[in-house]
Amino acid sequence: MIVSIASGKGGTGKTMVAVSFALSLIGVVPKEIQLLDCDVEEPNARLFIQSLDAQKKTVTVPVPVIDASLCNLCGRCAEVCVYNAIAVTQKKALVFPELCKSCGACSYLCPQKAITEKEKKVGFVEEAKGSGIALVSGKLEIGEIDAVSVIKAVKKRVDPQKINVIDSPPGTSCPVLETLQESDFCILVTEPTPFGLNDLKLAVETLRKLQIPFGVIINRCDLGSDCVEAYCEQESISVLLKIPFKREIANAYSRGIPFVEVAPEYRKRFQTVFQNIVKELP
Repeated sequence: MIVSIASGKGGTGKTMVAVSFALSLIGVVPKEIQLLDCDVEEPNARLFIQSLDAQKKTVTVPVPVIDASLCNLCGRCAEVCVYNAIAVTQKKALVFPELCKSCGACSYLCPQKAITEKEKKVGFVEEAKGSGIALVSGKLEIGEIDAVSVIKAVKKRVDPQKINVIDSPPGTSCPVLETLQESDFCILVTEPTPFGLNDLKLAVETLRKLQIPFGVIINRCDLGSDCVEAYCEQESISVLLKIPFKREIANAYSRGIPFVEVAPEYRKRFQTVFQNIVKELP
């Protein structure tokens, strides 16, 4: 089972919910809990999990290398590259690795067989166990932009024999779409503000196109207005849980303490959320 935690915008409390949701299921469900942090540009779930024996593995992608002694500057490689990662001038062919998506079209279609591929490091995946759960985190290399490749490497660790809780990147861009695919259910975390509502609508539209069932958790529910609740009622979207704004929660979060440790009553509420999710699944 895969439950993804997503949000239309950053700063809504998505990671707080993902960690708390995962921790609340320990010992309650018969399967092991696995938390996968796919927010690879800023993975911070590990800050809340006391993990041991972390194992790190490098993530690489193939990028083209052009042999100038074989290349006749025909320009075929540049023609087939839809990402503009290759440019051919009158004197040489240039490769821009940062733009390459590793599709392999250039090397496959080069008439002179002048293009080979080399591996380029784009990030790493770290696996650890602690606090009763398995934790998998992806981290994008500084200066790299290929978050999707690192996310794919994290998702390869999804175990169908476990309950997989995935912390998604914020927004509705390509990394988010890659993260949400194959999810059985998605929890959207939002806040009751005009910005929160606007980005929630974008996330809802995305999930409906992906045909993934979803519900909403409203964080800091006692701030702002009732605009999010009104929208959810209008669109027949389940509000799974509401979390108030409390100083002790913010203080604990800033010190790397999971929300459910300072508000243990929410363990039972997250367990109820899980039970309601199971009921909604076919």
